[in-house]
Amino acid sequence: MSKEPTIWLVLDRAAGDLEGQVYRAFRARILSGALPAGAPLPSTRSLAQALGLARSTVVAGYDRLAAEGYLRAARGSATRVAPLSPVPEGSSAHRPAPSAAVVTPADPARFLPLRPGVPDLDAFPHAVWARCLSARARALRVHDLGYADEQGLPLLREAVLDHVRRTRAVVADPAQVVIVPSTAAALALLAQLVLRPGDTAWVEEPGYATAQALLRAAGARLVPVPVDGEGIDPARAPRGAVPRLIHATPSHQYPTGAAMSLARRLALLDRATRGGALVVEDDYDSEFHYAGRPLASLQGLDEQGCVAYLGTFSKVLAPGLRVAYAVVPPRLVAPMQAAVRLSGGTVPIHTQAAMADFLREGHLNAHIRRMRKVYHERMVDAAACLSRSAAGRWRVGPVAGGLQLALWFTQPNADDQAIARQLQADGLGIIALSPLFLGPAWAGLLIGVATALPDVVQHLVDALDAMMPVRRGRGVQARQSR
Repeated sequence: MSKEPTIWLVLDRAAGDLEGQVYRAFRARILSGALPAGAPLPSTRSLAQALGLARSTVVAGYDRLAAEGYLRAARGSATRVAPLSPVPEGSSAHRPAPSAAVVTPADPARFLPLRPGVPDLDAFPHAVWARCLSARARALRVHDLGYADEQGLPLLREAVLDHVRRTRAVVADPAQVVIVPSTAAALALLAQLVLRPGDTAWVEEPGYATAQALLRAAGARLVPVPVDGEGIDPARAPRGAVPRLIHATPSHQYPTGAAMSLARRLALLDRATRGGALVVEDDYDSEFHYAGRPLASLQGLDEQGCVAYLGTFSKVLAPGLRVAYAVVPPRLVAPMQAAVRLSGGTVPIHTQAAMADFLREGHLNAHIRRMRKVYHERMVDAAACLSRSAAGRWRVGPVAGGLQLALWFTQPNADDQAIARQLQADGLGIIALSPLFLGPAWAGLLIGVATALPDVVQHLVDALDAMMPVRRGRGVQARQSR
């Protein structure tokens, strides 16, 4: 077994990222069935010797495969390929309870502390960005100043693709990349291309309210599919609800924070392939993953061209930049070009050129590395403070990644919208969770952690104590104002 990988595992040393090459090679063979469930892998030592690599490189590749569910390792025995069968139907870690009718969530003042999804704007790399922007504003070439390619500046499309290839295992070529002002703009265009009035679209339950509104505006009939601790569960979709489009946030589900398991990812891809649906993978803040390496993109697993991958720099840098991107299946490249041309929704050319330089010179990666540590500390500290203060009134969601933290009330029918409005009046940009359900809801709050400094979190706890006092011997009662 130790010599067998040298037959099919050929490394391109000039391309670098040898750990990634090992990971991708084994993943491809596992997914194709060439390495079936239970098949042993060579030891890290023997594989490193056969390939002429440092053992640490092979160990890192194996660890990445194990973290994503492809391998199982046990002390004293060989590392083996894990079973990839779907999760049994009906499994659930979170079943919502009834609540009031769903309404559109309030949009708090844009830059209040603890607003979900907004990065720490004080940490924005102003000097570096200003240098990139001013240099491009002075030195744009003549042909860049004409009517630009509707898909975006080729230089930026190549830089974006290089970034998502390395960090998210996206598989595509630059022709599939489209530069847009926001992921909402990309979703609106894709919905316009794929959906006809009355078509079914699957959305996560609970899920992203903006995506729900955009799909509804495109004439879709929304079908909520339950989310639990492993993400969206295709097995629990209503029978007969054949989707034309599926919106999902696999890496860090919005708003619960769950990461979609490998079994669920494969089941979702199988469902989309069989039904001819387009999966829109909204990878809105995957750069901020705190528990080990982030899972590879759903798009990287797609071999049938059924996934459109969306990403943005708004969550990483600043919303005001208005630069996002879509990596679309080849069949949608030409239609997306035409749709962008008609919409007029393009990003200014000097901004695109500056962003390309910002990426190629390594400034984005440096900023992500720095802020990942900062956000992780704020996430953990905020969760610990809220957990210590819970007194049976709430439970705190996962802290493995992202820029927001879910806080679920133990009283499922508490008036979280009234509580959120009061918190906003107190200067905190928190939103209610119940409006993110299309069906029976569970009350709670969604808290942004990018600005979760200790004094701000304490202010939140004090405000919640005033609105949700602990009642000795009688549990917890939220002050409601229905």
